[in-house]
Amino acid sequence: MVTWTVMGLLIFLLLGLCLGSFVNALVWRLRELELVDEGKGDKRLVKKLFKANSRSMCPECHHTLQPLDLVPVFSWLLLKGKCRYCKKPISIQYPAVELATAGLFASMYAFWPQPLTGAEPIQFGLWLIAVVILVAMSVYDFRWMLLPDKLMAPLFVVAAAIAALNIYSSSNVAHAALNTFLAVMIGGTIFYIIFQLSGGKMIGGGDVKLGWALGLMLGTAVNAMLMLFLAGLGGSFVALVLLITGKLKRNALIPFGPFLIFGALVVLLFGASITDWYQSTFLLVG
Repeated sequence: MVTWTVMGLLIFLLLGLCLGSFVNALVWRLRELELVDEGKGDKRLVKKLFKANSRSMCPECHHTLQPLDLVPVFSWLLLKGKCRYCKKPISIQYPAVELATAGLFASMYAFWPQPLTGAEPIQFGLWLIAVVILVAMSVYDFRWMLLPDKLMAPLFVVAAAIAALNIYSSSNVAHAALNTFLAVMIGGTIFYIIFQLSGGKMIGGGDVKLGWALGLMLGTAVNAMLMLFLAGLGGSFVALVLLITGKLKRNALIPFGPFLIFGALVVLLFGASITDWYQSTFLLVG
């Protein structure tokens, strides 16, 4: 476990807030690019957004934002949720994503399950990069029911680095490699079968790829199975609440990617404790 300090916690909270702001900008830019690829977007806007010296701008009026407009959470509160220039509402997504990313970064620092010695700081850093990508994927999936390949590709690069570090730092490389392979198969192959049998109506291809990537990162069959269980539990709970409150129709679909990501992060930080509790409670009684 990491021995955390108040100063360390504040640093990771601030870092998470800043990267949460980056996630919001990234998601908007990727969506505009996706719309252009579909023949529906503004090519001039996308060209401006992806210039090397591009600056943040209002998603409504496209006015270039000043530093005071870009302070995470604070600017949204100061401006009362409206653009300073066009006065149109700024989605609550912006401060919510900033706060969520800050909370995740602080949690990673506070609850990281291994001492940060040897190769572990590299592993920790790789997971922080992965968290930024995963938050962006969650936001995109929540809003547009899609896990874009432009985020999936860098996630697989980070996942491969995490897996390689896990395997080669293991005392039994062959066993670790086999366990990682099984985790990948469990993480995504079940979804692949469902995807094929339903013709993509029950689950999307992005969920299949995400399951493979998360399995690669978690590294063991037990972790992959626990991730699927937690994702299914979380998704079922949210769907049930939405059905009861009338906010979801019976035949409607909900994005599953964010629940997979939730399951993976819980397993990363608390998986060993959950597994130990389960074994002591249900398997080792008497």
